[in-house]
Amino acid sequence: MVAANRPAPTMLGAAALAKKVEDCEDFDWNKLDDILQELTEQEIEELNGDFDPDNSLLPPSQRCRNQTSKLPTGPLNRKKLLAFLEKKAQEEKDWEEHKPYTGEKKGKVFVPKEPPKIESVVDEDVQTEWDDILSKATEEELVDLAAVLGFHGMLNQVQYNASIEDKEIVGGFKGIAKHEDLKVFETQAPNTTDYEASLKQLKENDPKLKHLNLNNIKGIPKEKLIEIVDTLKTNTHLEILEIASVDATDFVAKAIAEAIKENKTLQILNIESNFISGESIVEILRGVSSHKALKEFRVDNQKPSVLGNQVEMAITKLIEDNDTILRFGIWFEYPDARVRVQEKIQKNNDQIRQARKSTSKDDSAATS
Repeated sequence: MVAANRPAPTMLGAAALAKKVEDCEDFDWNKLDDILQELTEQEIEELNGDFDPDNSLLPPSQRCRNQTSKLPTGPLNRKKLLAFLEKKAQEEKDWEEHKPYTGEKKGKVFVPKEPPKIESVVDEDVQTEWDDILSKATEEELVDLAAVLGFHGMLNQVQYNASIEDKEIVGGFKGIAKHEDLKVFETQAPNTTDYEASLKQLKENDPKLKHLNLNNIKGIPKEKLIEIVDTLKTNTHLEILEIASVDATDFVAKAIAEAIKENKTLQILNIESNFISGESIVEILRGVSSHKALKEFRVDNQKPSVLGNQVEMAITKLIEDNDTILRFGIWFEYPDARVRVQEKIQKNNDQIRQARKSTSKDDSAATS
């Protein structure tokens, strides 16, 4: 913007000034201030009003000049302004409607169509041999007929199951569905294994003790469980050890991991339904991979049951590096670990089967 409080000794129009500048190729721009001082206030305002409102590259504030000629009345008071606008709105009358609402309905009134009449093609006066048969049939026979025709909605659950199994259907249409008597099985006898005597046999390396089952025995002290597990370092006869559901913790699992590194005879280990973490399971598998004599390892149903992706991948890597394990009981959350472990267990079993076949062929060839 050009200042307007300058003296104007000479009258010179803005258009003439612009033409003069364009015509002068050798115009001295140092004299521009002298030329502007010769303009009047009206000419300077006209010169400053040269805006381009269609130029989208300019911000809105620069596309047109400020045309407000009224001086400001004072500083902005928002609260006072809102009160004034609200008061003014209340004092003004409502605008009159162009056409008042009279409740007039326009358009056609909906009239539903009458449903088509279906003429019956069955003559009620005509009697067939089936009418006489159905009229003399009992309710049980009608229920049986409904089952044959597939009208299962007319039968209860017991009658429906009887129709599938080709049993007698009784009760009629109003028959009450009764449950079948529960089958009573004999309760499993509690585990009466004496863990104190078994511990003594393990320490003495008794050759008669090849299978030790301590499953579901509650109240075994953790110290005794650790002692039982530690005997695996020196025992050379135990082949099966089952300690499922004995409230074993990570302390017992770490003892198993250390003892199984030195054991060469244990083939089956079952530690299901305990309180062993995923990290301890990985430690046990590392011990199994070092001595590579274990063929079956069951460790499912632990608390917490979710192992996590990192633990499952570590277990998968250890199983893939083991060529002797043939059965592995565990639940995986991720399909990748489940499929890879299953494929490795299947591969180990296939190798055992192929080796057995080749041995049998060699034996048959030697005998012939």
